[in-house]
Amino acid sequence: MPYRGARLREHRHDNRSCRGIRWLGAARVLSGIMSKALVIAAAASGAGKTTVATGLMAALRRTGTSVAPFKVGPDYIDPGYHTLATGRPGRNLDPVLVGECRVAELFRHGAMGAEVAVVEGAMGLFDGRIGADPDADGCTAHVAALIGAPVLLVIDARGQGRSLAALLHGFASYRPGTRLAGVVLNRVGSQRHERVLRAACAEVGLPVLGALPRSDALAVPSRHLGLVPAAEHGTAATEAVAAMAELVTRHVDLGAVVGAAEPVSVSSQRWDPAEEVGARVPGRPVVAVAGGAAFSFGYAEHTELLAAAGALVAVFDPLRDEALPPGTTGLVLPGGFPEEHAAVLATNTLLRAEVAALATRGAPVHAECGGLLYLAAELDGHPMCGVLAAVGAMTDRLRLGYRDAVALRSSILFDEGQRVTGHEFHRTTLTLMPGSAPTPGPAPAWRWLVDGVPAPPEGVVWGALHASYLHTHPAGQPRAVARFVSRCAAPGSAATAGYSETRWPGGSANIERGRRDGSRAATGGAGSGG
Repeated sequence: MPYRGARLREHRHDNRSCRGIRWLGAARVLSGIMSKALVIAAAASGAGKTTVATGLMAALRRTGTSVAPFKVGPDYIDPGYHTLATGRPGRNLDPVLVGECRVAELFRHGAMGAEVAVVEGAMGLFDGRIGADPDADGCTAHVAALIGAPVLLVIDARGQGRSLAALLHGFASYRPGTRLAGVVLNRVGSQRHERVLRAACAEVGLPVLGALPRSDALAVPSRHLGLVPAAEHGTAATEAVAAMAELVTRHVDLGAVVGAAEPVSVSSQRWDPAEEVGARVPGRPVVAVAGGAAFSFGYAEHTELLAAAGALVAVFDPLRDEALPPGTTGLVLPGGFPEEHAAVLATNTLLRAEVAALATRGAPVHAECGGLLYLAAELDGHPMCGVLAAVGAMTDRLRLGYRDAVALRSSILFDEGQRVTGHEFHRTTLTLMPGSAPTPGPAPAWRWLVDGVPAPPEGVVWGALHASYLHTHPAGQPRAVARFVSRCAAPGSAATAGYSETRWPGGSANIERGRRDGSRAATGGAGSGG
């Protein structure tokens, strides 16, 4: 049930308008399929949402309940832990990146076959895109309204007493239509403390469905962009999820939580990747997608769209595999933490050479953030693929936020002038070496504003290469995925328009010349922070 004032509006996403109600084809209507849904939110960041949400997912799975996991916003790390907890792909619900009209459809797609859907919120319940319309800012309350699910509020109980009643009253009444189903108290200090908090919740009519004691045993290692991804954390990640499940099982009333979740229909108007991309390309081109610990920032819908467009998706691990999948005609390099694995990536000389050769032949290459760094000549002093005459390095500055970007040049993904909403999230920077590229040389991919101020052009478009720090959600840009696969399947795709047989060099001589020539950081050139 959407909250009062909710309305659909145009977003910078392709393939269909997000205004109004779209006609629903009979082929997409399946009868009698229901799932229960509940959103786990908090008053602020750091309250313990991830512990409660992930622990709840794993605890319910232990009881034999099938659980569909979701995360609000552009987060890549929490869904990895959700996948461990549920055995199903962790998925994101982000109306800013995919458009309001797709959120419920993506939810129904991901919830198919599950008895309960658990959605972990982001930041505080009403914290969304800064400066956006509060009725459509992508916050957790916004997403809960779009999918019609109630909210279970996690409260950090440290320092809280009876004043908690006033806090809860404010959260329950702040935005009409936001429905609080109950409270989970986290980091409770004692039995007496718990009694005071329960009484405060009773004053405003909110049931307490769980009370977790203070514990340091669940600390999951973190780094510059948040938690260490589950793909890197290995056995320790599995153990952390098990510990969360044990904590929730002991201190949360699972039956009451399931009872608080409300049925939602997942039978109609589901997201369909085949419908989004249109006709499949012939020939089943092989699209290699980097994965593993260094490249774990991806959306489940990306590979689904690639396959629906006709690609044979082959996932490989640049930390382990010494060659691209046989027959590779296109390459996707997602984001991740290559800076944490630069030394190991550098030792895989055979794969680095093959990636460089593929790009040199003019095969379509799509790289985002970490993938952009992998294409550089160096990353923190370690040799990378050398496709771009550029140097990547860690910095102390975090670049974070949604970006309304405009494509500066037509590419394998977008048309010149196309508007796209994406997300920037990194602490690295990329320095491009001027004067080292052949003609026609690389051009910037994007231009956008940061806090209303024009930022320097960002990213690289060069022949069949599109590399940028901007993360986009493929479900919000399905035509870009279809366009990419079409280029992978095109006969003679190596002879791309604008492609020069002369490779853009990225060796040490160019790096040194760039430094002597006074190279500038990519925030002021064709690339941007990293």
